[in-house]
Amino acid sequence: MLAIRLKRLGTKHRPYYRIVVSENERVPRGAFVEEIGFYHPVTENKDTRINKERAEFWLSKGANPSDTIRQLFKKHGIGE
Repeated sequence: MLAIRLKRLGTKHRPYYRIVVSENERVPRGAFVEEIGFYHPVTENKDTRINKERAEFWLSKGANPSDTIRQLFKKHGIGE
């Protein structure tokens, strides 16, 4: 089963995340199928970029978004 979730990168106290599609059983920092965006929560305006077309493609294939990803998708009008 596929999952859409965040992959944490960066340093201590300065995280940034990549939004990835990966197998549900895999380690979150491990291998992934496709990267569809990024999220920088530390910046002033919380930079987020999501490839809407690819996100909707993976949702149509049955990928389950995590709770955080679901909120980001709702904010950007994806999957409604």
